[in-house]
Amino acid sequence: MALVRMDIQTVVVGGGPVASLIVLRTHDGDKDVRLPIKIGAIEATAISMGINGAPTKRPMTHDLLLSTMRTLGAKLESVTIAKVEGTTFFARLNVRVSDDDLRVVDARPSDAIALAVRVGAPIYATEDVMNTATLPDFAAVEEMERQHSLEEFHDFVENLSPADFGEVE
Repeated sequence: MALVRMDIQTVVVGGGPVASLIVLRTHDGDKDVRLPIKIGAIEATAISMGINGAPTKRPMTHDLLLSTMRTLGAKLESVTIAKVEGTTFFARLNVRVSDDDLRVVDARPSDAIALAVRVGAPIYATEDVMNTATLPDFAAVEEMERQHSLEEFHDFVENLSPADFGEVE
């Protein structure tokens, strides 16, 4: 299963009728593909706090989990957005517990990303998720439309004849 490296483009902390979401985008490459994931407001706040490195007086839940992992000698290597069913996404924590032992832990994407931003772990999405749930590359669609219009106009001009302009005397 091929993986696509992702970065966080936007975190929207919603409230009331406005939903919270995180938008991931491809890390590099020719395409600028976006993957929106609806999350809860508390989770969006936790991700934002991790991105900003906001200090807290007491450990938050994600900080506590990372501290526990470190105490046990484990390290979060990466996060994978592994599957999507309808509007529900599934993620995995890829946790290294020794040099040759990588453990995979089921997680919600919001929690997985909140952990990843705290330790700088890379975020990946499977190609299946990318094929199912990404937003269209609107710039590419617009460019294709522009090219198509230019080709149609070129064909029209190439096939013009004097008869197309009425009677010639």
